[in-house]
Amino acid sequence: MTTYDLLATCASGIEALVGKELKDLGYETQVENGRVRFSGELKDIARTNLWLRTADRVKIIIGEFEAKTFDELFEKTKALPWDAYLPLDAEFPVSGKSHKSTLYSVPDCQAITKKAIVDKLSTVYHRRGRLPETGAKYPIEVAILKDKVLLTMDTTGPSLFKRGYRTEKGGAPLKENMAAALVMLTNWRKDRPFHDPTCGSGTIPIEAALIGHNIAPGFNRSFLSEDWDWFDEAIWEQVRTEAEAEADYDVELNITGTDIDHRMIEIAKRNAVEAGLGDTIQFKQMQLADFTTEEEYGVIVANPPYGERLLDKEQAFELYKQMGEVFRPLETWSKYILTSDLDFEEHYGQKATKKRKLYNGYLRTDYFQYWGKRPPRKNN
Repeated sequence: MTTYDLLATCASGIEALVGKELKDLGYETQVENGRVRFSGELKDIARTNLWLRTADRVKIIIGEFEAKTFDELFEKTKALPWDAYLPLDAEFPVSGKSHKSTLYSVPDCQAITKKAIVDKLSTVYHRRGRLPETGAKYPIEVAILKDKVLLTMDTTGPSLFKRGYRTEKGGAPLKENMAAALVMLTNWRKDRPFHDPTCGSGTIPIEAALIGHNIAPGFNRSFLSEDWDWFDEAIWEQVRTEAEAEADYDVELNITGTDIDHRMIEIAKRNAVEAGLGDTIQFKQMQLADFTTEEEYGVIVANPPYGERLLDKEQAFELYKQMGEVFRPLETWSKYILTSDLDFEEHYGQKATKKRKLYNGYLRTDYFQYWGKRPPRKNN
């Protein structure tokens, strides 16, 4: 079986999470900025696409080399074994990016990479003129950083955050993989209560429930590489069957989501049903100020509407103040709040235990963490 050099790409700030996910799946990893390297066979490509909660894509590394001239880029690209990946009728769009490199014109780099691949395939397949490009899609990326060229091929298709359960979105939806990251950065365990007081379309509670039930996040979607003629369909059937066996549908979870907007609660309920989690999560219309609980040692995760998104700044500040008043008495609960307002602690009225910088799309945000008291140790 062929072993491939692979990349899991991700948002800036959560590389370590993706690395941990891959390690938990049994892979050796190398964490870099915005991506994690690992290696595996075709089954591993299918398995990581199915299971990675926080990554964006799984890519095959076709080649890496240094290039400071267009001639070098052309010749070194052409020398790679493209025919091992691309059949004669392959559709292979080439995207590109360049940073701090001699070859800085991205359109030129894309065009030269494309021409080099066409030249190689035309020679191998004894083809004159244009290649048909009528078959399955094999997206190629040429990425140049400090004159180092990295050529990759995407196996995923639409980004991994597109789980397939979101029937409708709110005004400023959080991507599913970022929601999963927010849950995974907490101390929540499936035997504890979990609450989202500004749940919108329900993404954070749904991702928590997928984690709690150990359901593969990509279980209900398809992937681009399933269309490739050299990627055996039986491999995908096998990883899906294995994922189904690993899911724990019997575990009882205490996951709730509330929102002031009854329309969002209806959307959240529909999304949960689409994800097969309609009976797992309790969604309810409620003002944040009305939240009370007798339960202990729970976790609150909130992605409140902040100034850049839905509320004006004064409304957002009022909401943060309210959060402080409602959450502070819950001493055994841990609270995690994502916002782009770096002065959040002033409005909330308490310094965070820890802050973590994350990017929600292109928006710089901080994840403010308030850790609750630990439960007493059980005597054996």
